[in-house]
Amino acid sequence: MESELNEFEQQMRREINSFMDNEEETRRKAASSTTPPEWPGDAGGQAKPREQRSKPGGAPKTGHLVKLAVRTKQLEMDSVFEHVSSSISKIEAQLEAEKAAREAGFPIIGYVIETQRL
Repeated sequence: MESELNEFEQQMRREINSFMDNEEETRRKAASSTTPPEWPGDAGGQAKPREQRSKPGGAPKTGHLVKLAVRTKQLEMDSVFEHVSSSISKIEAQLEAEKAAREAGFPIIGYVIETQRL
């Protein structure tokens, strides 16, 4: 039993070392590449990062988008209320969204549907 365990450990060490060697070789090849790849629609490699392109000018750069299920009456169907918070805390963003929903006239907050980082 002990010999099988030693043999297994040696085999795993060989595989890990082989993997690490291949990874280092891949990094060296990528570092030696002199020109970055050209992407379709990229004008001279000077495109803005994705986050800056996809957001409108007045949108916050950090924070959360919180979607809540809200109702105005007890037996009404749930509707979606979206709130954009600049808070980096997920819980604080949810609390801000609930407060904003109440201020918008939705006294019943059902549950959090989704929280996305911006």
